[in-house]
Amino acid sequence: MSNDVRLRDVVEADLEVFLAQEHDPEAVRRSRFTPRPREAFLRHWTTRILADPTVYVQAIIADGELAGNLVAWWEGDKRFIGYWLGREFWGRGIGSRALGLFLQQEKTRPLYADPFHANTASVRLLEKHGFERTGTIQHGEDEHIMLALT
Repeated sequence: MSNDVRLRDVVEADLEVFLAQEHDPEAVRRSRFTPRPREAFLRHWTTRILADPTVYVQAIIADGELAGNLVAWWEGDKRFIGYWLGREFWGRGIGSRALGLFLQQEKTRPLYADPFHANTASVRLLEKHGFERTGTIQHGEDEHIMLALT
């Protein structure tokens, strides 16, 4: 288990690692998120995430390695969070520690998340940090659980 988990600002050099993580077949299966082609991914990150002052994004560093990211953004009048952790960092408590650090900085409440219903590890992680189920929503053909932290 990693002992050193910290957050830092995302730099453009991180994006290649995030792209590879988004394309990991097991992560795609669990999240039910369709990975974007490289150019679309980079355009999304540089214009919709890094260039938007209302988006709060942090890189997750575990024992000095770039492990993933956490993002908070607005969808209409709701603030959502999402995260992505490289598979080699799963099951080691890194996501839980990183989310705890992130929630100390992201003060907006209520805060929402909507993981794929079968991604039980993600649902458990959110519930461990106080998120409560408020219902389900559809993303295409997939059912997602809506959770809120108040």
